[in-house]
Amino acid sequence: MNPYAGIGEYRRFMGAAEAQKAINSFRGLMEGIAIDGRVDAKEQAELTNWYNLYRGQIDRHPFNELLPAIDLALSDGVLTTDEVSDLLWLCDQVSSGSYYDLITSSVQALHGVIHGLLANNELSTEEVIQLRGWLSDHSILRGTYPFDEIYSLVESVLEDGQVSETERNALKAFFSEFVDIRDSCNLDENELSKLREQYSIQGICTKNPSITIPGHSFCFTGASTRASRVEIAHEISVRGGVFTPSVGKKTEYLIVGSEGNPCWAYSCYGRKVEKAVALRKSGNNIAIVNELDFWETLDNTDSMEVV
Repeated sequence: MNPYAGIGEYRRFMGAAEAQKAINSFRGLMEGIAIDGRVDAKEQAELTNWYNLYRGQIDRHPFNELLPAIDLALSDGVLTTDEVSDLLWLCDQVSSGSYYDLITSSVQALHGVIHGLLANNELSTEEVIQLRGWLSDHSILRGTYPFDEIYSLVESVLEDGQVSETERNALKAFFSEFVDIRDSCNLDENELSKLREQYSIQGICTKNPSITIPGHSFCFTGASTRASRVEIAHEISVRGGVFTPSVGKKTEYLIVGSEGNPCWAYSCYGRKVEKAVALRKSGNNIAIVNELDFWETLDNTDSMEVV
């Protein structure tokens, strides 16, 4: 029995807000599919699959405008980049924007972009490079989950300008956490589940974080290259910050020690990082930062005070 049978029927009863979320995600899906300037047969099939999932909405806005346009674009079996541009334009026209703020709508689009990138179950260097450009253009999402994590991982992977097979699998493992496999005809949950087991990527540091110490709450995990935990707590408190031994809802920064592993993009750092990631998922504005960025902030602050 198909575990996803009936999902299209369920979507016939979606509310207005859920419909808007679907359009935001579809816009991202289109951007992700065409991010490298090409649309292959599998990516086209993924778009057709989305159309079939939502065609029960054909009599209601905004699907009554969008679905016929998708049907027309797919009718000749070839989806061109011009047709993609037209569909993206139409998404902007039918989006009311009244149910979600810009941040929420953009996060929904980001999930769609990730889905589009994985649509053909492949991930090229060009696609990852273009994703970095998309993320840079949407820097308004800094501080939100999963923007910081994705941006940091992409920057780390592209440091040498190439995407190795190991890095490609790690990206697929992480990206798959943000795709509803029920919406896909190409992605295999068993394959992705095995990748997630092999590549543990939770707790990725914020890239180039903005750290403010006075009046803010800090926690530390791991081993430091420079000081003991007591000394770190002292450095924070004398600058007007608050140091706590555990991660909580009031924690604003979790500093991760980098001793023995300065490049930690694919590592899992235990319960504190997992707790911080869980809090970020639930909407708490907590930044996970590498201690090297923390010390750089202190050094820059001290040098400015001396001057």
